[in-house]
Amino acid sequence: VQLQASGGGLVQAGDSLRLSCVVSGGTFSSYAMGWFRQAPGEEREFVAAISRSGGITYYGDPVKGRFTISRDNAKNTVHLQMNRLKPEDTAVYYCATKSPAPGYYSDYARYTNWGQGTQVTVSS
Repeated sequence: VQLQASGGGLVQAGDSLRLSCVVSGGTFSSYAMGWFRQAPGEEREFVAAISRSGGITYYGDPVKGRFTISRDNAKNTVHLQMNRLKPEDTAVYYCATKSPAPGYYSDYARYTNWGQGTQVTVSS
């Protein structure tokens, strides 16, 4: 399974970005998907997750109300719409497939395949 994330960039505070992650080599609709981020010197942080059908979503507290995760199973793609970006959102953003085993969506140890990451930088 391979994941290719894209859509990062340099923006100003208050702007929006849309990240995309295309999954290949597996059955996309069989995976719950998640987005995590990692800033320099920080631990990897849960951002958002979505169930296999897209009917259930989860968000980390810092992004609730600003970010929206969605998926298109026909295109093997998961998106992360990021609005009202803040400087503290600056990080490398990673998409990942979640193991089917039970476990919290926010636990990065439950994710088995990871993309290469895309850099998001928000200037003040």
